[in-house]
Amino acid sequence: MSKDTNASANPAAKLWGGRFSEATDAFVERFTASVSFDQRMAMEDIQGSLAHAQMLSEVGVLTAEEYEQIAGGLQDIAGEIEAGQFPWEVALEDVHMNIEARLTQRIGATGKKLHTGRSRNDQVATDIRLWLRGRIDLIGAELTRLQTGLVDLAEREADTIMPGFTHLQSAQPVTFGHHLLAWNEMLTRDYERLMDCRKRVNRSPLGAAALAGTSYPIDRARTAELLGFDAPTENSLDSVSDRDFAIEFCAFAALLLTHLSRASEELVLWTSSQFDFIDLPDRFCTGSSIMPQKKNPDVPELVRGKTGRVNGHLVSLLTLMKSQPLAYNKDNQEDKEPLFDAADTALDCLRAFADMVPALEAKKENMLAAAAQGFSTATDLADYLVRKGVAFRDAHEIVGQSVSFAIERGADLAELSLQQLQQFSADIGEDVFEVLTLEGSVAARDHIGGTAPAQVRAACARAKKLIAAR
Repeated sequence: MSKDTNASANPAAKLWGGRFSEATDAFVERFTASVSFDQRMAMEDIQGSLAHAQMLSEVGVLTAEEYEQIAGGLQDIAGEIEAGQFPWEVALEDVHMNIEARLTQRIGATGKKLHTGRSRNDQVATDIRLWLRGRIDLIGAELTRLQTGLVDLAEREADTIMPGFTHLQSAQPVTFGHHLLAWNEMLTRDYERLMDCRKRVNRSPLGAAALAGTSYPIDRARTAELLGFDAPTENSLDSVSDRDFAIEFCAFAALLLTHLSRASEELVLWTSSQFDFIDLPDRFCTGSSIMPQKKNPDVPELVRGKTGRVNGHLVSLLTLMKSQPLAYNKDNQEDKEPLFDAADTALDCLRAFADMVPALEAKKENMLAAAAQGFSTATDLADYLVRKGVAFRDAHEIVGQSVSFAIERGADLAELSLQQLQQFSADIGEDVFEVLTLEGSVAARDHIGGTAPAQVRAACARAKKLIAAR
């Protein structure tokens, strides 16, 4: 095979090719190119270039006429990209070089002046931050939509009694609304983490150039302002090599998916015939190719499965950065695909949950019947005895004996007679049956964080106020 078929024809055709005497090997060209995936940052690249060009004009590096030419050319290129007519070329390596080369094609030599005072190193760092900031805002909106639907459902189900579990064993009765609000607490922390991450994303590395800054009289505060960043980054070396913000976002996404996965596991359990606590609308389920009776909860199962994918992206980025010396290294090209997919996956899973959760239908009778099993009011009996003056450890033993007695007879505590209960403690009176009911049990937990219906409604009101303040 001839050399011409194995390498790019002319090294000087590269925008950086002046120092090279030999063309890039064709395989290496494909291997090192990133345009197949980083082109999704094209609009952010143009946004950053417009701000950079405006600043160069304002400080006198570009003339007003040159700036107008560059700005017009970039806007035309944005139109080409939006229309799907942009000629992406692998030989130009990445989104930045493709756009710059196209700009020069359209407006001539003035296009070559756009890159004055910057490097691809600070350019890509800026693009990633702009792209991620936009995704964070979309994810934050979906989190808010999910939480709004979740809290509304919790308020409607404030009186619906279901079993609460520890070790997946029936423990104490709770309300379905209270359980849903536990999910909401997880998501509230996720939202706080996301917004905290956004603060560190929203710093401008533009102007750090390759690694040491630039000798041109640039105004980094001005480009930061034009791009909506809070401030420029402080150190040029760190500016081009930092990917903490991407790792931090993936850590957020991993925790978010972990929480959605826990909720998904419960939805899968609750839709099973063994639990039969809820019904998922058909649009969130699929059937079996061989078993016509099946209704599979595919959406929560997929969310549960995608959690491992996002966890993997977090580990990938941590591993990517762990041995890199300052400043920029080509390794960092590998940051985009994990970050892009983590953001896409988090957004998709949130959208699925935000659509699905408000449509959940509680099977209240089944939940109530399940709560009546497993001696879920045993702790209430112990608390009752303590209020009668019995030491808690003695009360614990009395209740344990009562439960063992009930098990032998295949009955629940509430089904035992007063006489049967009194053989274990003379302190048990007629009023014991008030605490042995499921309704009495949940109503007794009447404090902040408790499962009493009144507290659930109050918690819903606080949650709505918090969401509305975003």
